[in-house]
Amino acid sequence: MKVELLAPAGSYEALEAAFEAGADAVYLGGQKFGARAYADNLDQEQLIRAIDLAHLKGKQLYLTINTLLKNRELETELYEYLAPLYEAGLDAVIVQDPGVMDFVKTYFPGLHIHASTQMTITGVESAKLLQKAGATRVVTARELSLEEIKKIYDATHMEIESFVHGALCYCYSGQCLMSSMIGGRSGNRGRCAQPCRLPYQVYRDGKRLNNDRTGYALSPKDMCTVDILPEIIEAGVYSLKIEGRMKKPEYTAGVVSVYRKYLDKYLSGEKRPIVTKEDKQMLWDIYNRDGFHQSYYKQRNGRSMMALENEKSAGIIRNEELFTRIRKEYMDKKTPVLIRGTMSLYNGCPAILEVQAGDCRVTVEGETVQTAMNCPLGEERIRRQMEKTGGSGFIFEKLDIFMGDDIFLPMHQLNHLRRQGLEALEEEMLRPWKQRKAKERDLKDIPETEKQTTKEFLTAAVETEEQLAAVEKTDGVKRIYANCGIFPVSGFVQNVERWIHRLEEEGKELFLTLPRIVRDRELDGRKETFQELVQKGLGGFLVRNMESYGILDAMGLTSRIVLDANIYTMNNRAEAFWMKKGILGDTVPLELNAKELVHRNNKNSELTVYGYTPMMVSVQCVQKTMDHCNHACVQYVLKDRYQKEFHGVCSCEFCYNTIYNTLPTSLLKEKEKAEKLGVKAYRLSFTTETQQETEKIVRAFVDVYLRGQKPDGQMQTEETTKGHFQRGVE
Repeated sequence: MKVELLAPAGSYEALEAAFEAGADAVYLGGQKFGARAYADNLDQEQLIRAIDLAHLKGKQLYLTINTLLKNRELETELYEYLAPLYEAGLDAVIVQDPGVMDFVKTYFPGLHIHASTQMTITGVESAKLLQKAGATRVVTARELSLEEIKKIYDATHMEIESFVHGALCYCYSGQCLMSSMIGGRSGNRGRCAQPCRLPYQVYRDGKRLNNDRTGYALSPKDMCTVDILPEIIEAGVYSLKIEGRMKKPEYTAGVVSVYRKYLDKYLSGEKRPIVTKEDKQMLWDIYNRDGFHQSYYKQRNGRSMMALENEKSAGIIRNEELFTRIRKEYMDKKTPVLIRGTMSLYNGCPAILEVQAGDCRVTVEGETVQTAMNCPLGEERIRRQMEKTGGSGFIFEKLDIFMGDDIFLPMHQLNHLRRQGLEALEEEMLRPWKQRKAKERDLKDIPETEKQTTKEFLTAAVETEEQLAAVEKTDGVKRIYANCGIFPVSGFVQNVERWIHRLEEEGKELFLTLPRIVRDRELDGRKETFQELVQKGLGGFLVRNMESYGILDAMGLTSRIVLDANIYTMNNRAEAFWMKKGILGDTVPLELNAKELVHRNNKNSELTVYGYTPMMVSVQCVQKTMDHCNHACVQYVLKDRYQKEFHGVCSCEFCYNTIYNTLPTSLLKEKEKAEKLGVKAYRLSFTTETQQETEKIVRAFVDVYLRGQKPDGQMQTEETTKGHFQRGVE
């Protein structure tokens, strides 16, 4: 059985420490496009050196390109950035953006693509989708259980990578816009400011649910799964991933060493190794956040998983003695590659050195061996000189010397012969990885920017039946996306069909909005009716995750799919990736500004012109953490340090929470700029609005966007934001 221990490296020193401690592979970022923009990321020269070091040690190196790229970055910068690394032997790239995936497949054949956890892979269908798209490995969402992971492996037999230790985001990775919307530092661009680690007051119906001691309502404890490694492996996980590219090298080395120990025990036949108290304490002392938990492998959510107290006040004291020991064992020493050598030194013949590492062997020749006039060289003197391998990364475990009598060769020639041999050996060892050449860049391959030329129309997304009724009777809205949770599983077809016909009478079409997160079997009871409903007049589906897309695609309903904004189409290549599959349309990304959107292909896209932006989607439940689970789909308020209030909604049927921005985005005054984008439609997205508020907002946007009127005074006085439409993200 082969299992990979995968370590983080935020610096070259951390990379060396990880290998020294026993990592099989390392993932790291360069100066661009990684999800940890503030780590001590490696420059190009260091990256190539790191690739070589990994291969000389029999290890692998993966580069993170796990952010969303803008058109300019993807089409003008990525090729020059990645080509030298590809040709140096880079083993894989970790990717979030479908456009990047397509680009890598096109120009860097054979380079393995690992689908990042930022893609929110929550089930079999999303894994199959990415497998068909060219991914050789999927990094599962951290929130999945062992049973869910096992189903993915059994269905795909892909390499599965899952996190086993380190920090956890509160939000499903790839679904968080909180840092982006609050301060312009986008997690999707590697610049997360970690607002989940800040204190929040939690209120429900005006009553505070927490106190200052338990103020960190969105801060999960770190995960530690060393006790259940065998179960994780037996669920089909190939790569055991440690989080921590922002951590120090001592963290990397210490954590890797413990996991290496128990992984080796398991692989040697000890099926349920017992982790010692000393090793658990070591992991605790290296770093913990108000304690550990075993992640979501055996637990859906809960208060025990949360670090409600600030870790700085939770009694955590750095163990300096431990860190000193880690530095001494894994950072101060560099384990060299063991080699064997044979020297031949005979009078009047060239000096010959043959060196070998594993199955790799080279032979080099030096100057002619002379006959000594006074002081002939002895074997021990020659051996001492040849074994001075210094910082080469090699050391002789055996050196055979065959020599004649009374020979002489200057020391500098012996040194040169040794260097020549070791350099030749290194080159030969690395040669298999340096045979690739990037495909020549074709500038005609850049996707064109197209604009919609037909008249735009309005759509509305609603979360409640009251909002649905409000939009039903309002002129101007052509398509309505209704949350499928509005219609209970019992009587689902009849309820949906009734609304299909009601809306048809008003000249509108009904689409179903699927959940923001779909896990195993969560659409059971509804998805079996989807084809029937389409035959009865359902227009299609607004899809918010890859798993939902995969389910519909497998049912032959691809042409009925509209992608929501959180299935990212940041660049034209990503937009084309989805449109080539035959979907109906997509949604303009929320993190591009108007100037950037002008250069995006918006022909098939809807622009959200009103709505509270969903900033976090989490399997954790604030209601359950602060009180108890009552399955009541309650709403709550988070109040931050600046007394800004963020609405949260519990979606109990599908067991996730959504936290919305403190103000709604409104582009009511931006019609002129919006028209220049050439979108297919404008969308109003309703969440917690009342029926009366919904009616008022719809009328205002119909008047401005469809009838050409100026914004009325009432809407102008209400506090709103323009989101990223003006500022965008870095």
